Amino acid sequence: MDTKVRKKRIWSYIVWAILFAIILLPSSRMFLQQQLMKLGFFKPKLEKVSEQKTSSEPNLVNNSVSFTNEAGDIYNLDELKGKVLFINFWATWCPPCKAEMPSIQVLYDKFKVNDKVVFLLVEIDNDIEGANKFLKQENLTLPIVYPNSNIPQEWLSGAIPTTVFLDKEGKLVGREEGMRDYSAKSVEDFIQNLINQ
Repeated sequence: MDTKVRKKRIWSYIVWAILFAIILLPSSRMFLQQQLMKLGFFKPKLEKVSEQKTSSEPNLVNNSVSFTNEAGDIYNLDELKGKVLFINFWATWCPPCKAEMPSIQVLYDKFKVNDKVVFLLVEIDNDIEGANKFLKQENLTLPIVYPNSNIPQEWLSGAIPTTVFLDKEGKLVGREEGMRDYSAKSVEDFIQNLINQ
């Protein structure tokens, strides 16, 4: 009887150790989050942002927003008018940000040859080395940029990951806060509708 109790306790400790590892280790947490996305959790709502929620002068805000890549190329948003923008704000230390990246890669691959769409994945801490390491480790080819100006609060109010969609006129038309599965067909359709407008 004593050995049965001991074996039960050992198995209990093993199960608890595995659960703690899944919860506490970033790589395990990222894997768990990705599996939940595959099961259909974390789908984007993709509701159009109402006029009241956006700035009364959105194009004036966009004129002052710019990003830069590792090579020093500058992306001024006023120069990207006429294109649909997918802008994702993330950080290398953020497990939910990293967990959604493979789904963004799937979406990016569908539109990367379309010159009417621009993807900007903004690593908000300017951690070039960490971003490159993560991209290489996950075999991702996403266009990473870094803030070159202040980010409008209506786009990023503190929580990451956050993704915004801008239409061809530079107006904010969609905003998703938190981890999302961007490989969903609904996201592709949402972007295609913005292209067609």
